[in-house]
Amino acid sequence: MDLTQVVQNDESALMEDEPSFIMGKDVERILAHCVKHKASDITITTNLPIFADIYGRLLHVTRRRLTQVEVSEIISGLFKNESGIARLNGGHDLDFAFEMRPSRDERERFRVNVTAISVEGQTGAQITIRTIPGIPPRIEDLGIEEDILLNFAPQQGLVLIAGATGSGKSTLLAAGIRNLAENPNANHKIVTYESPIEFVYDEVNKPSTIIAQTEIGKHLPDFAAGVRNALRRKPTVILVGEARDAETVGECVTASMTGHLTYSTVHANGVAETIRRMVNVFPENEKHARAIDIISSVKLIVSQMLLRSTDGKRVALREYLVFNERIVDDLIAGGVDKLTVVARQILKREGQTFLMDATRKYKAGIIAEREFRRIQALSKGQDRDVEFGL
Repeated sequence: MDLTQVVQNDESALMEDEPSFIMGKDVERILAHCVKHKASDITITTNLPIFADIYGRLLHVTRRRLTQVEVSEIISGLFKNESGIARLNGGHDLDFAFEMRPSRDERERFRVNVTAISVEGQTGAQITIRTIPGIPPRIEDLGIEEDILLNFAPQQGLVLIAGATGSGKSTLLAAGIRNLAENPNANHKIVTYESPIEFVYDEVNKPSTIIAQTEIGKHLPDFAAGVRNALRRKPTVILVGEARDAETVGECVTASMTGHLTYSTVHANGVAETIRRMVNVFPENEKHARAIDIISSVKLIVSQMLLRSTDGKRVALREYLVFNERIVDDLIAGGVDKLTVVARQILKREGQTFLMDATRKYKAGIIAEREFRRIQALSKGQDRDVEFGL
C-alpha cells in the first residue's frame, strides 16, 4: 500500500469535533489534538485538509479542505495580530515561535513558518508548524554513540550538527546544551542565537551555568551579528542556530579559534558534504585559506537523518567524525579540490558512515530491509559523486 492510500484510509488522526468554519480561536484546540496524537509537524494549506506528520506518515486532521479565509484566520490566531497577513502580502514569509498553556503546569511550544503560495492562480498560504518539547531531552536518552558523547563538549573549537530540515538537529543540539548546563561543576556562560528560539531551558536544573537566548530577527538582525555580539559578552559556550552564509561561517570559525566552544547546524547530508558546504560559501580566491581555518577549528561533525523503524515510529541514523591532529593534517594535505574525496576516505576509516549505522540497526531489527537498501543506494551515489569529483 502506498502513502497516498494510507493517507486516504487511515482516519486515526481525524478531529471528531471538526469545526464547520475554522477561526483563530480554534488554533489551540487543533494544536492540542495534534499533540495528543504525537504529531511532529502540522501542515495547513489553502484548499487542502489539515495534515499531521505522525511518525513519518501524513494523516488527515480535518476531512474537508480549508478556504483561504480560514487559513488567514489561523495565521492571525498564531501570529496574535493582523500584521502577519500584511507581511505575507509584502513578499515576506513568517518564521516565529508559538506557545500555549493548556493548564498552569503544562506548556506546549511550536515553531511556525508561514509562506505565501499560488493556489489555482490566486494567492494562498501554507503554514508549517513543528512541535517542540517543553524541555530538551537528556542526551543519553537519544541513543547517542559513545564516541559522540565523549567528544560532544571539547574545551574549545567548533562542533557541527548537520542534516536536512526535520532531521532532529535542533533536538540533538539542545540535548547537548542541557547536558552541559546540568553539570554542577560546569561554570558555563552559554549564549544562544536562534531563529526562532525553539527549546527553552527554564525548567532545566542549572547549578553553575547561565543560559541566555537571543532570537535573530527580533533581538539582533542576523547570525553573524549574533556571534560578534557574543564575543563582547565573555561566554564560554556559543550556540549559533545555523551556519548558512560566508559571514556567519567566518564568525563561527573566529569564535571557535579564540577559545570558545561553538556549536552550530548546517543543512548538509553527511560529514564530507558538511565540510564542502562550509568551504563553498566563500569566494574562489578565499577558499584555500578558509578551508584551513574551518578544518583546524572543527572538533566534531555529526550528520543525522530520521528513518522509519520497524515499530512504526522513527529512529535516528548518524554519521560522524571526531577530528584529531592527524585527520586535520590529512585533510589539509589533500587540498581544497580533494576535500570531499579525502573526507569520505577518512570517515570510512576512522568515523561512522550512515551505511555502517544502518547495517547495525538492520541486523538488530530496528529498521526494515527497505530502509536499509535506501541507505545502501544513497551511499553508492555518494561514492560515485566522489569518484567523478562532484
